[in-house]
Amino acid sequence: MSRPIIAILRGLDPAQAEAVGQAILDAGIDRIEVPLNSPDPLDSIGRLARSIGDRALVGAGTVLTVDEVEQVAAVGGKLIVSPNCDAEVIARTVDLGLQSWPGVYTPTEAFVALRAGATGLKLFPGVMAGPIGLAAMRPILPKGTQVYAVGGAGPENFGDWLKAGADGFGIGSALFKPGMSADQIAENARRIVAAYDEATR
Repeated sequence: MSRPIIAILRGLDPAQAEAVGQAILDAGIDRIEVPLNSPDPLDSIGRLARSIGDRALVGAGTVLTVDEVEQVAAVGGKLIVSPNCDAEVIARTVDLGLQSWPGVYTPTEAFVALRAGATGLKLFPGVMAGPIGLAAMRPILPKGTQVYAVGGAGPENFGDWLKAGADGFGIGSALFKPGMSADQIAENARRIVAAYDEATR
């Protein structure tokens, strides 16, 4: 069962990439981003794409430029997540056949992103908008628009976000911090999956 959860592996060491990716996948999360401000992120993304790319959607976060989109595509990444809304980055992502999830915070940014061809929207920082902010924005978004809450969304409040209209989540430090073992990460992932499954019952 695929769940609409993106694992955010900020600070991932490439030497750990395959083991961490497999642990997360085994726990039930099949979307993984390595932010580009991690150590050697393209190496990690390439390793993940080769090892689990046939079973998971793998790519990059904190993607800010068209050049970075092209670099991620070159190593096999298929997911582009940004903290901001840049129409050129979105358009190039779409041109290359990759998924585009730009960060938005206002209706203006949301419509710019959708017009540029975004796959879905990353509501960021979620902790500032809150479920109330998403609920207020939801009615004006086109039907079928996918919105993932990132930052301030986690196992403790999945239910509140889902009621407000969230379609999915990006989960960072609740799942992964540099230095954690693959076993620790797997346990965190199982807990997050269980909380999501409970919230959607």
